[in-house]
Amino acid sequence: MRTPRGLAAADDFGFAPGLTYLQTGSLGPTPKPVIDLMFARWQELERNPAAYGYGEHELAMEGVRAKAAAFIGCATEELVLTSCTTEGINWIAQGLTFAPGDRILTTDQEHPGGRVGWDWVARRYGVTLDIVPIAPDAHDPQAIIDAFAQRITPRTRVLVFSHLLTSTGYRMPVAALSALARAHGCLSIVDGAQAVGGIAVNVKALGCHAYATSGHKWLLAPKGTGLLYLSAELGRTIDPIALESGRAAYSASSGVCSIPSVLGLGATFDYHAAIGSARIEAHNLQLRDQLYAALQQVPRVRVVSAPPGPLTSPLLTFALPNDVPSGELHARLRSRHQIEVKVVPGNFLNGNRISTHVFNTEQDVERLVAAMRHELG
Repeated sequence: MRTPRGLAAADDFGFAPGLTYLQTGSLGPTPKPVIDLMFARWQELERNPAAYGYGEHELAMEGVRAKAAAFIGCATEELVLTSCTTEGINWIAQGLTFAPGDRILTTDQEHPGGRVGWDWVARRYGVTLDIVPIAPDAHDPQAIIDAFAQRITPRTRVLVFSHLLTSTGYRMPVAALSALARAHGCLSIVDGAQAVGGIAVNVKALGCHAYATSGHKWLLAPKGTGLLYLSAELGRTIDPIALESGRAAYSASSGVCSIPSVLGLGATFDYHAAIGSARIEAHNLQLRDQLYAALQQVPRVRVVSAPPGPLTSPLLTFALPNDVPSGELHARLRSRHQIEVKVVPGNFLNGNRISTHVFNTEQDVERLVAAMRHELG
């Protein structure tokens, strides 16, 4: 019988001995059962690449697309397989038509990978980006909704925002912002990179027009996989080159993808289903709330993420005093304590971000807190 570690089996992940991994929000580890299936399919593919790649494996990739759609609550034909969130967002940006003077409304808390496509649109078409500032410790959803509402103009075409803010893990009011967009004839585009796999996501309940996410974070899928939801109501409103030949995993316009990785993505959905999405979310939030409480007692640390409640996610961020650069604390935690955390980009704040998942335990949280006391006490 396998010994459990968190919600996972102890041998499901191949971490270096002694490592406490609290960095799923950047790159999640892929479980060994998924890796094993992926490499088995890869070996099979190489026995006769054309026969499998344009036959059984191509058909299997469509099965993965169906699993992915079910996982986020949409129809298979509304789901496109991508390589990451950034690719999905870029396809959306490329696939829309704009005129000079059009406007896009977004926030100052977006990940660079979710922002770059809109910067390209602004440069190429003379579109203006209107920015809603969100302070790291802003926890009032109605204030955010009001800030968006105040900045919508008759030329606003698109509202772009994250489901969970990469900076603090704040759970944005996606359904309300999507309804606001619809009320003003705008599209709502959601960057879901930090959500799918860590919390339950149903894109229909969220009411957005499009939603992009990655496999390499909370899904724990092979790196280089992702999902893009394009609501059927859009028709061909979003019409990038990559989808000219349809939304299948392989088409004339998409070209050949990493077939073993896509099949590994399918195994990832099975891995999550075996544990249960609701159970995963509850586990992740329990550890996050344990950490939130413990960090209140650590000197020189100020938690900026929301207190326990409906606005939280498995991401938790704390700020540090100016004389403790976040990069230096990150390096000490790694080298002295074998603990991996995230350095929050300096344009957001001087701090670190913690993300816990199925393989983490209460002991991992305690180990981090003890290490921080040692370094900051």
